[in-house]
Amino acid sequence: MDAYTNKPATLRAVNDAAALPTRAQAEDAVRTLLAWTGDDPTREGLLDTPKRVAKAFEEWFSGYNGDATDILSRTFKEVSGYDDIVMLRNIEVQSHCEHHMAPFIGVAHVAYLPTDRIVGLSKLARLVEMYSKRLQTQENLTAQISQAIMDELNPRGVAVMITAEHQCMSTRGVGHNGVDTVTTRFAGVFKDCAEMRMRFLRLTEKA
Repeated sequence: MDAYTNKPATLRAVNDAAALPTRAQAEDAVRTLLAWTGDDPTREGLLDTPKRVAKAFEEWFSGYNGDATDILSRTFKEVSGYDDIVMLRNIEVQSHCEHHMAPFIGVAHVAYLPTDRIVGLSKLARLVEMYSKRLQTQENLTAQISQAIMDELNPRGVAVMITAEHQCMSTRGVGHNGVDTVTTRFAGVFKDCAEMRMRFLRLTEKA
Protein backbone atom coordinates (compact mmCIF):
# COMPACT_ATOMS: atom_id res chain seq x y z
CA MET A 1 0.00 0.00 0.00
CA ASP A 2 1.13 3.55 -0.69
CA ALA A 3 2.02 5.19 2.62
CA TYR A 4 0.76 8.54 1.35
CA THR A 5 -2.62 7.54 -0.07
CA ASN A 6 -3.37 4.16 1.55
CA LYS A 7 -3.98 2.90 -1.99
CA PRO A 8 -2.13 0.25 -3.99
CA ALA A 9 1.44 1.34 -4.64
CA THR A 10 1.14 3.20 -7.93
CA LEU A 11 2.59 6.61 -8.71
CA ARG A 12 0.95 9.22 -6.49
CA ALA A 13 0.73 11.50 -9.51
CA VAL A 14 -1.94 9.15 -10.84
CA ASN A 15 -3.86 9.38 -7.57
CA ASP A 16 -3.23 12.96 -6.54
CA ALA A 17 -1.02 15.14 -8.75
CA ALA A 18 -1.34 18.08 -6.35
CA ALA A 19 0.34 16.08 -3.56
CA LEU A 20 3.61 15.62 -5.45
CA PRO A 21 6.50 18.01 -4.75
CA THR A 22 7.66 20.04 -7.71
CA ARG A 23 10.91 19.32 -9.57
CA ALA A 24 12.36 22.50 -8.03
CA GLN A 25 11.46 21.30 -4.54
CA ALA A 26 13.10 17.95 -5.22
CA GLU A 27 16.30 19.66 -6.39
CA ASP A 28 16.27 21.89 -3.30
CA ALA A 29 16.04 18.76 -1.15
CA VAL A 30 19.17 17.39 -2.83
CA ARG A 31 21.01 20.66 -2.14
CA THR A 32 20.01 20.36 1.51
CA LEU A 33 21.43 16.83 1.68
CA LEU A 34 24.64 17.92 -0.03
CA ALA A 35 25.07 20.67 2.54
CA TRP A 36 24.24 18.25 5.37
CA THR A 37 27.12 16.00 4.29
CA GLY A 38 29.47 18.92 4.87
CA ASP A 39 30.04 19.81 1.23
CA ASP A 40 29.25 23.05 -0.60
CA PRO A 41 26.29 22.73 -3.01
CA THR A 42 27.42 25.90 -4.78
CA ARG A 43 30.86 24.66 -5.78
CA GLU A 44 31.40 23.94 -9.47
CA GLY A 45 31.37 20.16 -9.25
CA LEU A 46 28.03 20.08 -7.44
CA LEU A 47 26.13 22.86 -9.22
CA ASP A 48 24.29 20.47 -11.55
CA THR A 49 24.12 17.56 -9.11
CA PRO A 50 20.54 18.29 -7.96
CA LYS A 51 19.33 18.19 -11.57
CA ARG A 52 21.24 14.98 -12.23
CA VAL A 53 19.89 13.33 -9.09
CA ALA A 54 16.30 14.30 -9.93
CA LYS A 55 16.74 12.90 -13.44
CA ALA A 56 18.25 9.70 -12.05
CA PHE A 57 15.32 9.34 -9.64
CA GLU A 58 12.91 9.59 -12.58
CA GLU A 59 14.65 6.58 -14.11
CA TRP A 60 15.32 4.57 -10.96
CA PHE A 61 11.74 4.93 -9.72
CA SER A 62 9.86 4.97 -13.01
CA GLY A 63 8.03 1.83 -11.91
CA TYR A 64 5.51 3.92 -10.01
CA ASN A 65 4.16 4.95 -13.42
CA GLY A 66 3.50 1.34 -14.42
CA ASP A 67 0.47 -0.88 -14.01
CA ALA A 68 0.48 -4.68 -13.98
CA THR A 69 -2.90 -4.90 -15.69
CA ASP A 70 -1.65 -2.87 -18.63
CA ILE A 71 1.52 -4.95 -18.95
CA LEU A 72 -0.24 -8.34 -18.81
CA SER A 73 -3.47 -7.42 -20.58
CA ARG A 74 -2.59 -8.80 -24.01
CA THR A 75 -2.63 -12.58 -24.00
CA PHE A 76 -2.72 -15.36 -26.57
CA LYS A 77 -5.07 -18.36 -26.60
CA GLU A 78 -3.46 -20.30 -29.44
CA VAL A 79 -1.12 -22.47 -27.39
CA SER A 80 -1.67 -25.82 -29.18
CA GLY A 81 -2.59 -27.48 -25.91
CA TYR A 82 0.64 -26.47 -24.15
CA ASP A 83 0.06 -26.72 -20.40
CA ASP A 84 3.52 -27.08 -18.87
CA ILE A 85 5.89 -24.59 -17.20
CA VAL A 86 6.61 -21.29 -18.91
CA MET A 87 9.73 -19.84 -17.30
CA LEU A 88 12.04 -16.88 -17.71
CA ARG A 89 15.41 -17.18 -15.98
CA ASN A 90 17.95 -14.52 -15.09
CA ILE A 91 15.72 -11.47 -15.49
CA GLU A 92 17.90 -8.59 -14.32
CA VAL A 93 16.75 -6.92 -11.12
CA GLN A 94 17.92 -3.41 -10.24
CA SER A 95 16.00 -2.00 -7.32
CA HIS A 96 16.46 0.20 -4.25
CA CYS A 97 16.01 -0.74 -0.61
CA GLU A 98 13.23 1.30 0.95
CA HIS A 99 15.09 1.46 4.27
CA HIS A 100 18.31 3.11 3.08
CA MET A 101 17.57 3.88 -0.61
CA ALA A 102 20.65 1.83 -1.49
CA PRO A 103 20.59 -0.39 -4.59
CA PHE A 104 20.10 -4.13 -4.54
CA ILE A 105 20.99 -5.94 -7.73
CA GLY A 106 20.43 -9.51 -8.85
CA VAL A 107 18.25 -11.78 -10.97
CA ALA A 108 14.70 -13.09 -10.93
CA HIS A 109 13.41 -16.44 -12.13
CA VAL A 110 9.70 -16.37 -12.95
CA ALA A 111 7.51 -19.30 -13.97
CA TYR A 112 3.82 -19.98 -14.39
CA LEU A 113 1.58 -22.84 -15.46
CA PRO A 114 -0.88 -21.49 -18.04
CA THR A 115 -4.53 -22.45 -18.17
CA ASP A 116 -5.93 -21.50 -21.57
CA ARG A 117 -3.79 -18.48 -22.41
CA ILE A 118 -0.22 -17.21 -22.30
CA VAL A 119 1.38 -13.78 -22.22
CA GLY A 120 4.26 -12.48 -24.31
CA LEU A 121 7.58 -13.37 -22.69
CA SER A 122 8.82 -9.79 -22.70
CA LYS A 123 5.81 -8.83 -20.60
CA LEU A 124 7.07 -10.92 -17.69
CA ALA A 125 10.42 -9.13 -17.85
CA ARG A 126 8.62 -5.78 -17.99
CA LEU A 127 6.57 -6.74 -14.94
CA VAL A 128 9.74 -7.51 -12.97
CA GLU A 129 11.27 -4.23 -14.11
CA MET A 130 8.18 -2.21 -13.18
CA TYR A 131 8.07 -3.49 -9.60
CA SER A 132 11.87 -3.30 -9.30
CA LYS A 133 11.91 0.39 -10.17
CA ARG A 134 10.22 1.34 -6.91
CA LEU A 135 11.43 1.59 -3.33
CA GLN A 136 11.26 -2.03 -2.24
CA THR A 137 12.12 -4.83 0.08
CA GLN A 138 13.12 -7.98 -1.76
CA GLU A 139 10.41 -9.92 0.04
CA ASN A 140 7.73 -7.49 -1.12
CA LEU A 141 9.08 -7.42 -4.66
CA THR A 142 8.92 -11.21 -4.88
CA ALA A 143 5.34 -11.28 -3.60
CA GLN A 144 4.15 -8.47 -5.90
CA ILE A 145 5.44 -10.19 -9.04
CA SER A 146 3.77 -13.46 -8.08
CA GLN A 147 0.46 -11.89 -7.10
CA ALA A 148 0.22 -9.80 -10.27
CA ILE A 149 0.65 -12.88 -12.48
CA MET A 150 -1.93 -14.81 -10.46
CA ASP A 151 -4.41 -11.94 -10.61
CA GLU A 152 -4.02 -11.07 -14.28
CA LEU A 153 -3.40 -14.44 -15.97
CA ASN A 154 -5.30 -16.78 -13.65
CA PRO A 155 -2.73 -19.54 -14.17
CA ARG A 156 -2.69 -22.87 -12.36
CA GLY A 157 0.38 -21.75 -10.47
CA VAL A 158 3.21 -19.21 -10.20
CA ALA A 159 6.75 -19.53 -8.87
CA VAL A 160 9.16 -16.63 -8.34
CA MET A 161 12.73 -16.63 -7.03
CA ILE A 162 14.93 -13.57 -6.63
CA THR A 163 18.62 -13.65 -5.73
CA ALA A 164 20.24 -10.27 -5.05
CA GLU A 165 23.07 -8.51 -3.28
CA HIS A 166 22.07 -5.54 -1.14
CA GLN A 167 24.42 -2.58 -1.00
CA CYS A 168 22.81 -1.41 2.22
CA MET A 169 24.55 -4.48 3.68
CA SER A 170 27.75 -4.51 1.60
CA THR A 171 28.66 -0.78 1.69
CA ARG A 172 27.48 0.15 5.19
CA GLY A 173 26.56 -1.47 8.50
CA VAL A 174 28.11 -4.92 8.70
CA GLY A 175 29.95 -4.30 5.41
CA HIS A 176 29.80 -7.84 4.05
CA ASN A 177 30.34 -8.21 0.30
CA GLY A 178 29.23 -11.12 -1.84
CA VAL A 179 26.28 -12.09 0.37
CA ASP A 180 23.21 -13.06 -1.64
CA THR A 181 19.66 -12.77 -0.37
CA VAL A 182 17.28 -15.38 -1.79
CA THR A 183 13.50 -15.03 -1.67
CA THR A 184 10.81 -17.28 -3.14
CA ARG A 185 7.07 -17.16 -3.57
CA PHE A 186 4.94 -20.11 -4.70
CA ALA A 187 1.24 -19.98 -5.55
CA GLY A 188 -1.31 -22.44 -6.85
CA VAL A 189 0.14 -25.77 -8.03
CA PHE A 190 3.68 -24.71 -7.14
CA LYS A 191 2.58 -24.15 -3.55
CA ASP A 192 0.48 -27.29 -3.25
CA CYS A 193 2.72 -29.76 -5.08
CA ALA A 194 6.24 -30.48 -3.83
CA GLU A 195 7.16 -32.12 -7.14
CA MET A 196 6.33 -28.94 -9.08
CA ARG A 197 8.34 -26.82 -6.64
CA MET A 198 11.31 -29.11 -7.11
CA ARG A 199 10.99 -28.92 -10.91
CA PHE A 200 11.09 -25.14 -10.67
CA LEU A 201 14.07 -25.14 -8.31
CA ARG A 202 15.98 -27.58 -10.52
CA LEU A 203 15.40 -25.27 -13.48
CA THR A 204 16.79 -22.31 -11.54
CA GLU A 205 19.94 -24.33 -10.78
CA LYS A 206 20.63 -24.58 -14.51
CA ALA A 207 20.56 -20.78 -14.84
